[in-house]
Amino acid sequence: MERNKKLHFLALALAVLSQAYAVREDGLYGYSLTGKPEKTEKGWRVALSRHGTASLYGNDIPQLALDVEYQTEDRVRFKIYDPNNQRFEVPLKIESPPLAAADTSYDIEFVNDLSLRFKIIRKATGTVLWDTSLADLVFSQQYLRISTNVPSSSVYGFGEHQHPSFKHNMNHITYGMYSRDQSPKMNANLYGVHPFYMCVETDANAHGVLFLNANAQDVTLHPEPSLTFRTIGGVLDFYVFLGPTPENVIQQYTEAIGRPHLPPYWSLGYQLSRWGYPDIGAVEQVVKRMTEYGIPYDVQYGDIDYMDRKLDFTYDKEKYAGLPEFMQELKKDGLHYVIILDPFLSKDQARGAYQPYELGEQLGIWVKNSDGVTPAVGQALAPGNSVYPDYFNPKTADWWTQMCVQFHNVLPYDGIWLDMNEPSNFLNGQIPGCAHNNLNYPPYIPRISDSSLFQSTLCPDSKTFLGDLYDTHSLFGWSEAPPTFQAIKEATGKRPFVLSRSTFVGNGKYTAHWLGDNHALWEDMHTSIIGILEFNLFGIPQVGADICGFYYDTTFELCLRWTQLGAFYPLSRNHNAFGQKEQDPGVFGLEFATIARSTLQIRYSLLPYLYTLFFEAHAFGNTVARGLMHEFPADPETHEIDTAFLWGSAFMIAPVLQEATRSVHVYFPEAPWFDYYTGDKVPESSHRKRVNINAPLEKIPLFIRGGYILPTQTPAVRTAKSRLNPFGLIVALDEQGQATGSLFWDDGDSADTVENGNYFYARYTYREGHLKTSIVNNNYRGVDSLIYDTVQILGVTSRPNAVVMNGKGIRGSDIHYQENGKLVVHLSVPLGEELDLILQ
Repeated sequence: MERNKKLHFLALALAVLSQAYAVREDGLYGYSLTGKPEKTEKGWRVALSRHGTASLYGNDIPQLALDVEYQTEDRVRFKIYDPNNQRFEVPLKIESPPLAAADTSYDIEFVNDLSLRFKIIRKATGTVLWDTSLADLVFSQQYLRISTNVPSSSVYGFGEHQHPSFKHNMNHITYGMYSRDQSPKMNANLYGVHPFYMCVETDANAHGVLFLNANAQDVTLHPEPSLTFRTIGGVLDFYVFLGPTPENVIQQYTEAIGRPHLPPYWSLGYQLSRWGYPDIGAVEQVVKRMTEYGIPYDVQYGDIDYMDRKLDFTYDKEKYAGLPEFMQELKKDGLHYVIILDPFLSKDQARGAYQPYELGEQLGIWVKNSDGVTPAVGQALAPGNSVYPDYFNPKTADWWTQMCVQFHNVLPYDGIWLDMNEPSNFLNGQIPGCAHNNLNYPPYIPRISDSSLFQSTLCPDSKTFLGDLYDTHSLFGWSEAPPTFQAIKEATGKRPFVLSRSTFVGNGKYTAHWLGDNHALWEDMHTSIIGILEFNLFGIPQVGADICGFYYDTTFELCLRWTQLGAFYPLSRNHNAFGQKEQDPGVFGLEFATIARSTLQIRYSLLPYLYTLFFEAHAFGNTVARGLMHEFPADPETHEIDTAFLWGSAFMIAPVLQEATRSVHVYFPEAPWFDYYTGDKVPESSHRKRVNINAPLEKIPLFIRGGYILPTQTPAVRTAKSRLNPFGLIVALDEQGQATGSLFWDDGDSADTVENGNYFYARYTYREGHLKTSIVNNNYRGVDSLIYDTVQILGVTSRPNAVVMNGKGIRGSDIHYQENGKLVVHLSVPLGEELDLILQ
């Protein structure tokens, strides 16, 4: 390993020197234009020829093509590739229209001055979004490098890492990207790969860029500001999204890579998990104490403890005797059970004893050694040696679906948790080790942990259905997601829930994600917010961190504050490691349970708003959780904030992130803001300032932004029960006394309700004292038994003389006005009826 590190540092130093040399001695090597750019039906094609001496690693491709595609009004693609030889390309299908978009928000320029430059320019402002010198381009067999200037230093994204801040440090910071099973540590490459960034320009417009490449890679952020991309395979395939708002960027990005799935409603409830439940009795005790304390709770997980000797598709009939019946009892109580499955199967069980392996062996579906014939054999959690399903192989998808459906007949699970799918291996390479060749030991190794492509995984020269693992390694978890999604759909007949540790571009179409094996540290609590904001940029909005921390024993205060924050993760799950003490909200006693219950009741009351945000993510590509920068890009102060965040446009969460702290400094951008608990309006004198907000141990500061209407529902301990309760509306007025909002509602569990039109969707508007509903879609009969029972209006300037609902006056005893401008109206109106409420 020490030898590898020395070689890695030497390679890095040579790469830096090479780049500097190329810049100083312009024209020594690089690429120049061959002839003139050729107009194509999709845009442009440019032929490039290499000149000068060999680049640092040799094997340079002499002739390249640069294709530019005007794909949509706000999306442009450019790809640099070898026109004479097929190289690996990510098999993500992004629609490429046959004809160039007629009217675009961007211009393309080729500037042939001292060095051939390629530019993408925003028409409306003249801002140069991409500016690269093709003379400095390197495109060799196993080392590709391209650099670009960026128009500002407000750069976000790139993953998966534990970043110290949401807005990146541009001071020559390098991030490696290559999926890896390792606990989060600052800036190290983690479980997934997302080579996507968003830049907020100096005039508050925003754009995004995807580098669609799955090979091991890194990116360096320079203070000019500029970016340098390096990868060791594939092609240089870039997509630029013009926005111009941050939300527009993500909408355009997910339009290309795939919209996020609509999660089942129950998966938005609170979730409990633990690696280390010794037997079924321990799980029963968790359920019992959560019930006794009345803490909202919807999902119980089974980690590898439930398995027979950690074998997929089995359960321990001694320690977990009666598990199928227990799961059925949970269902009757409205709870759901999610099982873990690992992407490796033991090959060393007695003949006839383990059907999943034997059937897979007959089908020949394992990842192969470099000979393309014999299975790659590693070691992981399963007993003995293990083999790895090749999910790129269509036969594997059929086998996996069959196993999942058969197992559902044994254990009636509701969702599947995919762990260790980087893929993880307890050896460095498979048995008997990785050969010394250019795939396992390439000339350049990106800035990844241990400077190794096979540390804790399989050898890169292993073979998959799509080719070398050298190219497909970081796609392993991505390839596992679609067949798992489909398998759950077939097994349950309902909307799938898949939670995956390893992800790649487009995973949000199928999976939720958690941020991995974090630590019970205040620092990790803070960085979890950053990870959640980043994965919303990546198109995976159902994301959360292990509440209270995975490793280390948590403390009362840390776990309580983390429970308060975690109540507002899009995915709210408490999980920890084997050997750590229990940390569910019921185990700490009455004080903790009382505070946890009240905080989770807020989450459950806001689930209609959260579910509507997930619908908008699924239908339109919106984010669910977003930074203040996302809504207020013209305010530079918001660009740095990652200690508070928003649900949608309207709901701010400002958690306590430091020990023994009873207040938080909250920055309020220029907009009306209301205290969630009291309805008090934040004084205008506090706008664009950091204000010290009281946060006793039992409270997490929450604020509602004026101009928005939030649908709510009376909470319960299960979503199955809360979904039957009355709805309410919180109407927070802006400076003009106006507000808008919406509600999406369906049965919460059926597959494809949006695609089939089987849902209820209403839009709300309030202006000049008049609240109205417009029902856009009313094709879910479940609303017939539901009612509105409360409307809260925040920011009312005076007590109304009367309130009229649908032509009838409301009794004075049902109207409550507070001097802070909060008006509460009690009523009883069917949800499917259009509201017409007037303050007189």
